[in-house]
Amino acid sequence: MPPRAEGVRHAAPGCQAYAALDLGTNNCRLLIGTPVGQSFRVVDSFSRIVRLGEGLAATGRLSDAAMDRAIAGLRACAEKLSRRPVRQFQAVATEACRRAANGPAFLARVAAETGLRPRIISAREEAELAMESCAPLLEPQDRRALLFDIGGGSTEIAWIRVPPPGSPVDAAPELIGYVSLPLGVVTLAERVGNSCFTEQGFGAVVDEVAQHLRGFDAVHCIGQEIRAGGVRLIGTSGTVTTLAGVALALPRYRRPLVDGRVFDIEVADQALGDLFALGRSGLAAHPCVGPERVEFVLPGCAIYAAIRQLWPVPQLTVADRGLREGMLLRMMRTDRAAHPHRRRAS
Repeated sequence: MPPRAEGVRHAAPGCQAYAALDLGTNNCRLLIGTPVGQSFRVVDSFSRIVRLGEGLAATGRLSDAAMDRAIAGLRACAEKLSRRPVRQFQAVATEACRRAANGPAFLARVAAETGLRPRIISAREEAELAMESCAPLLEPQDRRALLFDIGGGSTEIAWIRVPPPGSPVDAAPELIGYVSLPLGVVTLAERVGNSCFTEQGFGAVVDEVAQHLRGFDAVHCIGQEIRAGGVRLIGTSGTVTTLAGVALALPRYRRPLVDGRVFDIEVADQALGDLFALGRSGLAAHPCVGPERVEFVLPGCAIYAAIRQLWPVPQLTVADRGLREGMLLRMMRTDRAAHPHRRRAS
């Protein structure tokens, strides 16, 4: 049976590999890495669109077909894990399982059929893990960071205080506040349908998202902080990595060219306009989108456009990293603290 998702140490004293699994509303993703300094080297990965949250907004439940797709993806992950011993393994489930009335029953089925035991995490922990994964992208001149993660079933916004210059080397960014919007690319695609392909429909989604964000902005005076300078805008999601691929005119998506890339906001705006102009058939044919994601790109772009409209930061930092990377970094850091004399890869 593959390792259980309980974060326990496995009987492999010399093993350096750690594994993290993220079961989201749209995707099932696995990442296996070994420590290299304060980061890690990827040794294996898996990603599959499973659309676990399909129909959830209308029924409040995970459908049989969606659960079957997710189980198939999780079986593939379990097979990979059975072939590669890991020191620690953790798995999480996010918005679809948080919201579904049958979420706990589905996870019980996952455990029975795959041996994996994802735990449902809160929106706050989701924001914290995203912050952990993106912390290496912060620069000394940053005072604050505004991090957004556009998911399938929700969008998380994290408002972050960056340690000032001269802070201890182990000082970490601090989550000042977060908000989780019940709006993601899957939920919006199901609700607005084809209307996001029209200017009027797209604009209506932008207005709806902006309305949700105004209260968060007022509480934390984010607009005022942006005017004072030193605020970094970081996006981590398929939406922003797609914008980056379009801005770079990539013939096919390549993570090393995208992750950590900083764009002037006008360049990102132009990429958004180019995506919108492609229409359904153009998006399906685009090498950075494809037919599986064609329904989700413009709803995601509308969420990004609302963030951009409300918080006019002059640059956008693109992060092709997220919960899995944050989980790996957290496991490795905790393990180092618990075993400071254990020899590590470098």
